[in-house]
Amino acid sequence: MKDILQELEERRETARKGGGERRIEAQHAKGKLTARERLELLLDEGSFEEFDMFKAHRCTEFGMEQNRIPGDGVVTGWGTINGRLVYVFSQDFTVFGGSLSETHAQKIVKIMDMAMQNGAPVIGLNDSGGARIQEGVDSLAGYAEVFQRNIMASGVVPQISVIMGPCAGGAVYSPAMTDFIFMVRDSSYMFVTGPDVVKTVTNEVVTAEELGGASTHTKKSSVADGAFDNDVEAMNEIRRLFDFLPLNNRSKVPVRPFFDSPDRIEESLDTLIPDNPNQPYDMKELILKVADEGDFYEIQKDFAGNILTGFIRLEGRTVGVVANQPMVLAGVLDIDSSRKAARFVRFCDAFEIPILTFVDVPGFLPGTSQEYGGVIKHGAKLLFAYGEATVPKVTVITRKAYGGAYDVMSSKHLRGDFNYAWPTAEIAVMGAKGAVEILYRSELGDPEKIARRQKDYEDRFANPFVAAERGFIDEVIMPHSTRKRVCRAFASLRDKKLENPWKKHDNIPL
Repeated sequence: MKDILQELEERRETARKGGGERRIEAQHAKGKLTARERLELLLDEGSFEEFDMFKAHRCTEFGMEQNRIPGDGVVTGWGTINGRLVYVFSQDFTVFGGSLSETHAQKIVKIMDMAMQNGAPVIGLNDSGGARIQEGVDSLAGYAEVFQRNIMASGVVPQISVIMGPCAGGAVYSPAMTDFIFMVRDSSYMFVTGPDVVKTVTNEVVTAEELGGASTHTKKSSVADGAFDNDVEAMNEIRRLFDFLPLNNRSKVPVRPFFDSPDRIEESLDTLIPDNPNQPYDMKELILKVADEGDFYEIQKDFAGNILTGFIRLEGRTVGVVANQPMVLAGVLDIDSSRKAARFVRFCDAFEIPILTFVDVPGFLPGTSQEYGGVIKHGAKLLFAYGEATVPKVTVITRKAYGGAYDVMSSKHLRGDFNYAWPTAEIAVMGAKGAVEILYRSELGDPEKIARRQKDYEDRFANPFVAAERGFIDEVIMPHSTRKRVCRAFASLRDKKLENPWKKHDNIPL
Protein backbone atom coordinates (compact mmCIF):
# COMPACT_ATOMS: atom_id res chain seq x y z
CA MET A 1 0.00 0.00 0.00
CA LYS A 2 2.78 2.42 0.94
CA ASP A 3 4.42 1.85 -2.45
CA ILE A 4 1.22 2.79 -4.28
CA LEU A 5 0.79 5.94 -2.17
CA GLN A 6 4.43 6.82 -2.79
CA GLU A 7 3.94 6.36 -6.53
CA LEU A 8 0.85 8.60 -6.48
CA GLU A 9 2.78 11.34 -4.70
CA GLU A 10 5.67 11.05 -7.16
CA ARG A 11 3.31 11.24 -10.14
CA ARG A 12 1.63 14.30 -8.64
CA GLU A 13 5.00 15.94 -8.07
CA THR A 14 5.99 15.31 -11.70
CA ALA A 15 2.70 16.81 -12.92
CA ARG A 16 3.12 19.88 -10.69
CA LYS A 17 6.57 20.52 -12.16
CA GLY A 18 5.08 20.91 -15.65
CA GLY A 19 7.90 21.38 -18.16
CA GLY A 20 10.56 21.09 -15.46
CA GLU A 21 12.69 23.42 -13.36
CA ARG A 22 14.62 24.92 -16.29
CA ARG A 23 11.47 26.05 -18.07
CA ILE A 24 9.90 27.29 -14.83
CA GLU A 25 13.01 29.45 -14.27
CA ALA A 26 12.71 30.77 -17.84
CA GLN A 27 9.07 31.70 -17.13
CA HIS A 28 10.10 33.55 -13.94
CA ALA A 29 12.93 35.29 -15.82
CA LYS A 30 10.32 36.89 -18.11
CA GLY A 31 8.53 38.27 -15.03
CA LYS A 32 5.73 35.72 -15.40
CA LEU A 33 4.30 33.30 -12.85
CA THR A 34 3.64 29.65 -13.65
CA ALA A 35 0.13 28.35 -14.34
CA ARG A 36 -0.19 26.93 -10.81
CA GLU A 37 1.23 30.02 -9.09
CA ARG A 38 -1.39 32.13 -10.84
CA LEU A 39 -4.21 29.89 -9.62
CA GLU A 40 -2.86 30.05 -6.07
CA LEU A 41 -3.20 33.84 -6.17
CA LEU A 42 -6.58 33.83 -7.92
CA LEU A 43 -8.41 31.31 -5.74
CA ASP A 44 -9.04 31.16 -2.00
CA GLU A 45 -6.24 29.38 -0.19
CA GLY A 46 -6.69 25.59 -0.21
CA SER A 47 -9.88 25.74 -2.31
CA PHE A 48 -8.52 24.48 -5.65
CA GLU A 49 -9.67 21.02 -6.76
CA GLU A 50 -7.81 19.87 -9.85
CA PHE A 51 -9.17 17.75 -12.70
CA ASP A 52 -7.21 15.59 -15.16
CA MET A 53 -3.81 16.11 -13.57
CA PHE A 54 -2.40 13.04 -15.34
CA LYS A 55 -4.03 13.52 -18.73
CA ALA A 56 -1.46 13.34 -21.54
CA HIS A 57 -1.55 13.76 -25.31
CA ARG A 58 -1.99 10.78 -27.67
CA CYS A 59 -0.01 12.13 -30.62
CA THR A 60 2.48 9.78 -32.31
CA GLU A 61 3.61 12.09 -35.13
CA PHE A 62 7.04 13.81 -35.25
CA GLY A 63 8.37 11.69 -32.35
CA MET A 64 5.81 13.14 -29.93
CA GLU A 65 5.22 9.71 -28.33
CA GLN A 66 8.66 10.11 -26.71
CA ASN A 67 7.60 13.33 -25.00
CA ARG A 68 4.43 12.94 -22.94
CA ILE A 69 4.05 15.33 -19.99
CA PRO A 70 1.19 14.81 -17.50
CA GLY A 71 -1.41 17.59 -17.63
CA ASP A 72 -0.60 18.37 -21.28
CA GLY A 73 -0.03 22.09 -20.85
CA VAL A 74 -3.14 23.22 -18.98
CA VAL A 75 -4.20 23.11 -15.33
CA THR A 76 -7.98 22.82 -14.90
CA GLY A 77 -10.42 22.51 -12.01
CA TRP A 78 -12.61 24.50 -9.67
CA GLY A 79 -12.26 26.49 -6.49
CA THR A 80 -13.70 29.54 -4.74
CA ILE A 81 -13.13 33.29 -4.76
CA ASN A 82 -14.25 34.79 -1.46
CA GLY A 83 -16.24 31.62 -0.89
CA ARG A 84 -18.10 31.66 -4.25
CA LEU A 85 -17.74 28.82 -6.79
CA VAL A 86 -15.69 29.33 -9.95
CA TYR A 87 -14.28 27.04 -12.66
CA VAL A 88 -10.80 27.79 -13.96
CA PHE A 89 -8.23 26.77 -16.51
CA SER A 90 -4.67 28.02 -16.60
CA GLN A 91 -2.43 27.29 -19.59
CA ASP A 92 1.11 26.21 -18.78
CA PHE A 93 3.68 27.77 -21.10
CA THR A 94 6.41 25.48 -19.71
CA VAL A 95 4.73 22.47 -21.39
CA PHE A 96 4.95 22.58 -25.20
CA GLY A 97 4.64 26.39 -25.02
CA GLY A 98 1.09 26.02 -23.68
CA SER A 99 0.04 24.89 -27.18
CA LEU A 100 -3.42 23.42 -27.54
CA SER A 101 -3.73 19.72 -28.37
CA GLU A 102 -6.78 17.49 -28.61
CA THR A 103 -6.45 16.40 -24.95
CA HIS A 104 -5.60 19.94 -23.77
CA ALA A 105 -8.89 21.08 -25.33
CA GLN A 106 -10.79 18.18 -23.76
CA LYS A 107 -9.66 19.34 -20.32
CA ILE A 108 -10.94 22.88 -20.94
CA VAL A 109 -14.20 21.62 -22.44
CA LYS A 110 -14.84 19.41 -19.40
CA ILE A 111 -14.69 22.29 -16.90
CA MET A 112 -16.74 24.57 -19.17
CA ASP A 113 -19.46 21.91 -19.38
CA MET A 114 -19.41 21.60 -15.58
CA ALA A 115 -19.61 25.37 -15.18
CA MET A 116 -22.75 25.45 -17.34
CA GLN A 117 -24.27 22.50 -15.53
CA ASN A 118 -23.62 23.95 -12.07
CA GLY A 119 -24.19 27.63 -12.85
CA ALA A 120 -20.79 29.12 -12.05
CA PRO A 121 -18.44 31.49 -13.93
CA VAL A 122 -15.41 30.39 -15.95
CA ILE A 123 -12.06 32.17 -15.72
CA GLY A 124 -9.42 31.30 -18.32
CA LEU A 125 -5.77 32.25 -17.88
CA ASN A 126 -4.34 32.20 -21.39
CA ASP A 127 -0.61 31.71 -22.01
CA SER A 128 -0.26 29.69 -25.19
CA GLY A 129 1.67 29.55 -28.43
CA GLY A 130 -1.52 28.51 -30.25
CA ALA A 131 -2.42 25.26 -31.98
CA ARG A 132 -0.01 22.31 -31.53
CA ILE A 133 1.30 21.92 -35.06
CA GLN A 134 2.24 18.27 -34.57
CA GLU A 135 -1.44 17.40 -34.07
CA GLY A 136 -2.72 19.25 -37.13
CA VAL A 137 -6.47 19.16 -37.57
CA ASP A 138 -7.03 17.46 -34.19
CA SER A 139 -5.79 20.66 -32.56
CA LEU A 140 -8.09 22.80 -34.74
CA ALA A 141 -11.02 20.55 -33.83
CA GLY A 142 -10.13 21.07 -30.16
CA TYR A 143 -10.31 24.85 -30.61
CA ALA A 144 -13.71 24.59 -32.27
CA GLU A 145 -15.03 22.50 -29.35
CA VAL A 146 -13.93 25.24 -26.96
CA PHE A 147 -15.46 27.95 -29.18
CA GLN A 148 -18.81 26.15 -29.20
CA ARG A 149 -18.79 26.09 -25.36
CA ASN A 150 -18.00 29.84 -25.29
CA ILE A 151 -21.02 30.48 -27.47
CA MET A 152 -23.38 28.29 -25.45
CA ALA A 153 -22.16 29.77 -22.15
CA SER A 154 -22.58 33.37 -23.35
CA GLY A 155 -25.28 35.05 -21.30
CA VAL A 156 -25.63 31.95 -19.08
CA VAL A 157 -22.50 32.17 -16.90
CA PRO A 158 -19.97 35.02 -16.81
CA GLN A 159 -16.77 34.25 -18.72
CA ILE A 160 -13.52 36.10 -18.01
CA SER A 161 -10.30 35.77 -20.02
CA VAL A 162 -6.91 36.94 -18.80
CA ILE A 163 -4.17 37.06 -21.45
CA MET A 164 -0.93 36.42 -19.56
CA GLY A 165 1.42 35.58 -22.42
CA PRO A 166 1.15 34.98 -26.16
CA CYS A 167 -2.28 34.38 -27.65
CA ALA A 168 -2.18 33.98 -31.41
CA GLY A 169 -4.10 32.55 -34.35
CA GLY A 170 -7.21 30.55 -33.45
CA ALA A 171 -6.42 31.01 -29.75
CA VAL A 172 -7.66 34.61 -29.83
CA TYR A 173 -11.24 33.72 -30.74
CA SER A 174 -12.11 31.99 -27.49
CA PRO A 175 -11.24 35.07 -25.38
CA ALA A 176 -12.96 37.28 -27.98
CA MET A 177 -16.28 35.56 -27.23
CA THR A 178 -16.00 35.89 -23.46
CA ASP A 179 -17.51 38.74 -21.46
CA PHE A 180 -14.29 40.38 -20.30
CA ILE A 181 -10.70 40.26 -21.55
CA PHE A 182 -7.78 41.56 -19.50
CA MET A 183 -4.10 41.66 -20.42
CA VAL A 184 -0.75 42.01 -18.66
CA ARG A 185 1.44 44.86 -19.90
CA ASP A 186 4.73 43.97 -21.64
CA SER A 187 4.26 40.19 -21.32
CA SER A 188 1.02 39.45 -23.18
CA TYR A 189 -0.15 39.97 -26.73
CA MET A 190 -3.03 38.92 -28.99
CA PHE A 191 -3.16 38.79 -32.77
CA VAL A 192 -4.65 36.64 -35.52
CA THR A 193 -1.34 36.62 -37.46
CA GLY A 194 2.05 37.42 -35.96
CA PRO A 195 4.63 40.01 -37.06
CA ASP A 196 6.47 37.56 -39.37
CA VAL A 197 3.34 36.67 -41.34
CA VAL A 198 2.35 40.35 -41.51
CA LYS A 199 5.77 41.19 -42.99
CA THR A 200 5.53 38.37 -45.54
CA VAL A 201 2.03 39.25 -46.71
CA THR A 202 1.87 43.05 -46.47
CA ASN A 203 5.55 44.10 -46.11
CA GLU A 204 4.66 45.92 -42.88
CA VAL A 205 7.35 45.78 -40.22
CA VAL A 206 5.74 45.75 -36.78
CA THR A 207 6.71 44.43 -33.35
CA ALA A 208 4.53 41.99 -31.41
CA GLU A 209 3.85 44.74 -28.86
CA GLU A 210 2.73 47.25 -31.51
CA LEU A 211 0.64 44.65 -33.32
CA GLY A 212 -1.17 43.12 -30.37
CA GLY A 213 0.17 44.33 -27.02
CA ALA A 214 -1.89 45.54 -24.07
CA SER A 215 -1.64 49.20 -25.12
CA THR A 216 -2.94 48.42 -28.63
CA HIS A 217 -5.91 46.40 -27.42
CA THR A 218 -6.96 48.66 -24.55
CA LYS A 219 -6.59 51.99 -26.39
CA LYS A 220 -7.06 51.34 -30.13
CA SER A 221 -8.92 48.12 -30.90
CA SER A 222 -11.04 47.85 -27.70
CA VAL A 223 -10.49 44.07 -27.79
CA ALA A 224 -9.32 44.15 -24.15
CA ASP A 225 -11.24 45.69 -21.24
CA GLY A 226 -8.21 46.53 -19.13
CA ALA A 227 -4.50 45.90 -18.54
CA PHE A 228 -2.40 45.27 -15.44
CA ASP A 229 1.29 45.76 -14.69
CA ASN A 230 2.07 42.19 -13.65
CA ASP A 231 0.56 38.78 -12.90
CA VAL A 232 0.04 39.50 -9.19
CA GLU A 233 -1.95 42.70 -9.82
CA ALA A 234 -3.94 40.91 -12.52
CA MET A 235 -5.05 38.10 -10.19
CA ASN A 236 -5.98 40.55 -7.41
CA GLU A 237 -8.05 42.71 -9.77
CA ILE A 238 -9.86 39.69 -11.27
CA ARG A 239 -10.82 38.66 -7.72
CA ARG A 240 -12.19 42.17 -7.20
CA LEU A 241 -14.21 42.08 -10.44
CA PHE A 242 -15.54 38.59 -9.61
CA ASP A 243 -17.08 39.97 -6.40
CA PHE A 244 -19.33 42.26 -8.49
CA LEU A 245 -20.68 39.51 -10.73
CA PRO A 246 -23.58 37.10 -10.20
CA LEU A 247 -22.72 33.39 -10.55
CA ASN A 248 -25.13 32.89 -13.47
CA ASN A 249 -28.10 34.39 -15.30
CA ARG A 250 -30.64 32.97 -12.85
CA SER A 251 -29.02 34.11 -9.62
CA LYS A 252 -29.42 37.64 -8.25
CA VAL A 253 -26.52 40.06 -7.98
CA PRO A 254 -24.25 39.38 -4.99
CA VAL A 255 -25.03 41.31 -1.80
CA ARG A 256 -22.10 42.38 0.35
CA PRO A 257 -22.02 44.08 3.78
CA PHE A 258 -21.84 47.87 3.36
CA PHE A 259 -20.91 50.65 5.73
CA ASP A 260 -22.25 53.67 3.88
CA SER A 261 -25.64 55.20 4.61
CA PRO A 262 -28.09 55.07 1.68
CA ASP A 263 -29.36 58.47 2.88
CA ARG A 264 -25.91 60.08 2.67
CA ILE A 265 -26.15 63.68 1.44
CA GLU A 266 -23.34 65.04 -0.77
CA GLU A 267 -23.50 68.85 -0.60
CA SER A 268 -20.54 69.18 -3.00
CA LEU A 269 -22.69 67.83 -5.86
CA ASP A 270 -24.74 71.06 -5.77
CA THR A 271 -21.72 72.85 -7.25
CA LEU A 272 -20.47 70.10 -9.57
CA ILE A 273 -22.01 71.67 -12.71
CA PRO A 274 -20.06 74.80 -13.79
CA ASP A 275 -21.92 78.04 -14.52
CA ASN A 276 -20.50 78.08 -18.04
CA PRO A 277 -22.46 75.44 -20.03
CA ASN A 278 -19.40 74.77 -22.21
CA GLN A 279 -17.05 74.10 -19.30
CA PRO A 280 -16.35 70.41 -18.60
CA TYR A 281 -16.43 68.66 -15.23
CA ASP A 282 -15.46 65.15 -14.18
CA MET A 283 -18.45 62.78 -14.24
CA LYS A 284 -16.35 60.22 -12.36
CA GLU A 285 -16.66 62.46 -9.28
CA LEU A 286 -20.44 61.98 -9.35
CA ILE A 287 -20.11 58.19 -9.76
CA LEU A 288 -17.70 57.91 -6.82
CA LYS A 289 -19.88 60.09 -4.57
CA VAL A 290 -22.99 58.04 -5.31
CA ALA A 291 -21.33 54.61 -4.93
CA ASP A 292 -21.01 52.68 -1.67
CA GLU A 293 -17.65 53.63 -0.12
CA GLY A 294 -16.64 55.37 -3.37
CA ASP A 295 -15.80 52.03 -5.00
CA PHE A 296 -15.99 52.01 -8.82
CA TYR A 297 -14.64 49.16 -10.98
CA GLU A 298 -14.18 50.76 -14.38
CA ILE A 299 -14.39 48.71 -17.59
CA GLN A 300 -12.50 49.80 -20.75
CA LYS A 301 -10.96 52.76 -18.95
CA ASP A 302 -8.51 53.61 -21.76
CA PHE A 303 -10.91 53.37 -24.71
CA ALA A 304 -13.63 55.85 -25.76
CA GLY A 305 -13.13 58.03 -22.69
CA ASN A 306 -16.19 60.10 -23.64
CA ILE A 307 -18.32 57.42 -21.99
CA LEU A 308 -17.68 55.68 -18.66
CA THR A 309 -18.73 52.10 -17.93
CA GLY A 310 -18.21 49.95 -14.86
CA PHE A 311 -19.64 48.53 -11.65
CA ILE A 312 -20.51 50.12 -8.32
CA ARG A 313 -22.54 48.92 -5.35
CA LEU A 314 -25.63 50.57 -3.87
CA GLU A 315 -26.70 49.21 -0.49
CA GLY A 316 -24.22 46.37 -1.04
CA ARG A 317 -25.73 45.29 -4.38
CA THR A 318 -24.00 45.45 -7.76
CA VAL A 319 -25.18 48.11 -10.22
CA GLY A 320 -23.81 48.73 -13.72
CA VAL A 321 -23.04 52.38 -14.50
CA VAL A 322 -23.00 54.09 -17.90
CA ALA A 323 -22.15 57.80 -17.89
CA ASN A 324 -21.22 60.45 -20.45
CA GLN A 325 -17.87 62.06 -19.59
CA PRO A 326 -17.82 65.81 -20.39
CA MET A 327 -14.02 65.85 -19.90
CA VAL A 328 -13.52 63.95 -23.20
CA LEU A 329 -15.02 65.30 -26.46
CA ALA A 330 -17.66 67.07 -24.33
CA GLY A 331 -19.23 63.65 -23.62
CA VAL A 332 -20.46 63.32 -27.20
CA LEU A 333 -21.63 59.93 -28.49
CA ASP A 334 -19.63 58.46 -31.37
CA ILE A 335 -18.88 55.08 -32.93
CA ASP A 336 -16.46 53.92 -30.24
CA SER A 337 -18.45 55.08 -27.23
CA SER A 338 -21.67 53.61 -28.62
CA ARG A 339 -20.07 50.18 -29.14
CA LYS A 340 -18.41 50.25 -25.73
CA ALA A 341 -21.57 51.18 -23.86
CA ALA A 342 -23.86 48.87 -25.86
CA ARG A 343 -21.80 45.79 -25.06
CA PHE A 344 -21.70 46.74 -21.38
CA VAL A 345 -25.48 47.34 -21.22
CA ARG A 346 -26.14 43.96 -22.87
CA PHE A 347 -23.86 42.20 -20.36
CA CYS A 348 -25.73 43.81 -17.46
CA ASP A 349 -29.10 42.87 -18.92
CA ALA A 350 -28.01 39.26 -19.56
CA PHE A 351 -27.04 38.82 -15.91
CA GLU A 352 -29.83 40.81 -14.25
CA ILE A 353 -27.55 43.64 -13.13
CA PRO A 354 -29.52 46.91 -12.72
CA ILE A 355 -28.30 49.84 -14.82
CA LEU A 356 -27.69 53.40 -13.61
CA THR A 357 -27.19 56.01 -16.36
CA PHE A 358 -25.79 59.52 -15.85
CA VAL A 359 -26.49 61.76 -18.84
CA ASP A 360 -24.66 64.83 -20.08
CA VAL A 361 -24.61 64.46 -23.85
CA PRO A 362 -24.58 67.21 -26.50
CA GLY A 363 -25.48 64.75 -29.28
CA PHE A 364 -23.69 62.51 -31.78
CA LEU A 365 -20.29 63.48 -33.15
CA PRO A 366 -20.68 65.00 -36.64
CA GLY A 367 -18.28 64.53 -39.54
CA THR A 368 -17.40 62.40 -42.55
CA SER A 369 -15.20 59.95 -40.61
CA GLN A 370 -18.13 59.11 -38.34
CA GLU A 371 -20.65 58.79 -41.17
CA TYR A 372 -18.28 56.72 -43.32
CA GLY A 373 -17.55 54.55 -40.30
CA GLY A 374 -21.24 53.78 -39.84
CA VAL A 375 -22.15 55.90 -36.81
CA ILE A 376 -25.82 55.35 -37.66
CA LYS A 377 -25.56 51.59 -37.12
CA HIS A 378 -23.14 51.82 -34.22
CA GLY A 379 -25.30 54.41 -32.45
CA ALA A 380 -28.28 52.14 -33.02
CA LYS A 381 -26.47 49.40 -31.06
CA LEU A 382 -26.66 51.46 -27.88
CA LEU A 383 -30.25 52.44 -28.59
CA PHE A 384 -31.13 48.78 -29.17
CA ALA A 385 -29.28 47.61 -26.05
CA TYR A 386 -31.11 50.03 -23.76
CA GLY A 387 -34.47 49.40 -25.43
CA GLU A 388 -34.31 45.61 -25.09
CA ALA A 389 -32.98 45.64 -21.50
CA THR A 390 -35.56 44.46 -18.97
CA VAL A 391 -33.48 45.03 -15.82
CA PRO A 392 -34.19 47.97 -13.48
CA LYS A 393 -33.05 51.18 -15.20
CA VAL A 394 -32.55 54.49 -13.40
CA THR A 395 -31.40 57.59 -15.30
CA VAL A 396 -30.17 60.94 -14.00
CA ILE A 397 -29.71 63.84 -16.44
CA THR A 398 -27.18 66.25 -14.98
CA ARG A 399 -26.80 68.83 -17.76
CA LYS A 400 -27.21 68.44 -21.54
CA ALA A 401 -29.50 65.88 -23.14
CA TYR A 402 -29.78 66.99 -26.74
CA GLY A 403 -31.34 65.46 -29.82
CA GLY A 404 -31.39 61.75 -30.56
CA ALA A 405 -28.70 61.23 -27.94
CA TYR A 406 -31.31 62.13 -25.27
CA ASP A 407 -33.47 59.26 -26.55
CA VAL A 408 -30.57 56.82 -26.71
CA MET A 409 -29.31 57.37 -23.16
CA SER A 410 -31.94 55.27 -21.35
CA SER A 411 -34.77 57.76 -21.76
CA LYS A 412 -38.31 57.22 -20.48
CA HIS A 413 -39.30 56.21 -23.98
CA LEU A 414 -36.93 53.20 -23.85
CA ARG A 415 -38.73 51.85 -20.78
CA GLY A 416 -36.64 53.72 -18.22
CA ASP A 417 -38.11 53.00 -14.77
CA PHE A 418 -37.00 56.15 -12.94
CA ASN A 419 -35.87 59.17 -14.95
CA TYR A 420 -34.57 62.00 -12.82
CA ALA A 421 -33.08 65.35 -13.77
CA TRP A 422 -31.04 67.89 -11.86
CA PRO A 423 -32.28 71.52 -12.00
CA THR A 424 -29.27 72.23 -14.27
CA ALA A 425 -30.53 69.78 -16.93
CA GLU A 426 -31.26 70.99 -20.46
CA ILE A 427 -33.47 68.65 -22.49
CA ALA A 428 -33.96 69.88 -26.05
CA VAL A 429 -33.53 69.03 -29.71
CA MET A 430 -30.27 70.99 -29.76
CA GLY A 431 -28.38 73.80 -28.04
CA ALA A 432 -29.81 77.32 -28.07
CA LYS A 433 -27.25 78.73 -30.53
CA GLY A 434 -27.86 76.07 -33.20
CA ALA A 435 -31.62 76.18 -32.73
CA VAL A 436 -31.82 79.97 -33.08
CA GLU A 437 -29.63 79.93 -36.21
CA ILE A 438 -32.12 77.55 -37.84
CA LEU A 439 -35.34 79.09 -36.54
CA TYR A 440 -34.36 82.73 -37.19
CA ARG A 441 -32.04 82.45 -40.18
CA SER A 442 -33.40 85.69 -41.64
CA GLU A 443 -32.28 87.63 -38.54
CA LEU A 444 -28.66 86.40 -38.49
CA GLY A 445 -27.42 89.83 -39.62
CA ASP A 446 -28.65 91.42 -36.37
CA PRO A 447 -26.46 90.19 -33.46
CA GLU A 448 -28.62 91.92 -30.83
CA LYS A 449 -31.82 90.31 -32.06
CA ILE A 450 -30.15 86.91 -32.27
CA ALA A 451 -28.81 87.27 -28.72
CA ARG A 452 -32.32 88.08 -27.53
CA ARG A 453 -33.77 85.09 -29.40
CA GLN A 454 -31.08 82.86 -27.87
CA LYS A 455 -31.93 84.10 -24.38
CA ASP A 456 -35.63 83.42 -25.02
CA TYR A 457 -34.85 79.90 -26.25
CA GLU A 458 -32.67 79.19 -23.19
CA ASP A 459 -35.36 80.45 -20.82
CA ARG A 460 -37.93 78.22 -22.49
CA PHE A 461 -35.98 75.04 -23.18
CA ALA A 462 -32.65 75.05 -21.31
CA ASN A 463 -34.22 73.44 -18.25
CA PRO A 464 -35.79 70.10 -17.26
CA PHE A 465 -39.30 71.43 -16.70
CA VAL A 466 -40.74 71.10 -20.22
CA ALA A 467 -39.86 67.38 -20.14
CA ALA A 468 -41.21 67.14 -16.59
CA GLU A 469 -44.49 68.70 -17.73
CA ARG A 470 -44.80 65.92 -20.30
CA GLY A 471 -44.00 63.19 -17.76
CA PHE A 472 -40.75 62.27 -19.53
CA ILE A 473 -38.91 63.19 -16.34
CA ASP A 474 -40.36 61.67 -13.17
CA GLU A 475 -38.86 64.20 -10.79
CA VAL A 476 -36.43 67.09 -10.75
CA ILE A 477 -34.13 66.30 -7.83
CA MET A 478 -31.53 68.17 -5.83
CA PRO A 479 -28.01 67.09 -6.81
CA HIS A 480 -26.98 66.54 -3.18
CA SER A 481 -29.73 63.94 -2.71
CA THR A 482 -28.78 61.87 -5.77
CA ARG A 483 -27.44 58.87 -3.82
CA LYS A 484 -30.52 58.74 -1.61
CA ARG A 485 -32.97 58.98 -4.53
CA VAL A 486 -31.11 56.44 -6.66
CA CYS A 487 -30.79 53.94 -3.78
CA ARG A 488 -34.51 54.22 -3.04
CA ALA A 489 -35.37 53.82 -6.73
CA PHE A 490 -33.37 50.62 -7.09
CA ALA A 491 -34.73 49.27 -3.79
CA SER A 492 -38.27 49.72 -5.10
CA LEU A 493 -37.38 47.88 -8.33
CA ARG A 494 -35.93 44.71 -6.79
CA ASP A 495 -38.97 42.63 -7.74
CA LYS A 496 -39.44 44.18 -11.18
CA LYS A 497 -40.81 41.76 -13.77
CA LEU A 498 -40.72 42.64 -17.46
CA GLU A 499 -40.51 40.25 -20.41
CA ASN A 500 -39.86 40.91 -24.08
CA PRO A 501 -42.01 39.18 -26.74
CA TRP A 502 -40.97 35.58 -27.51
CA LYS A 503 -38.34 35.34 -30.20
CA LYS A 504 -35.55 32.95 -31.10
CA HIS A 505 -33.14 35.85 -30.71
CA ASP A 506 -33.03 39.48 -31.78
CA ASN A 507 -31.10 40.88 -34.74
CA ILE A 508 -29.11 43.72 -33.17
CA PRO A 509 -27.52 46.03 -35.81
CA LEU A 510 -23.99 44.63 -35.71
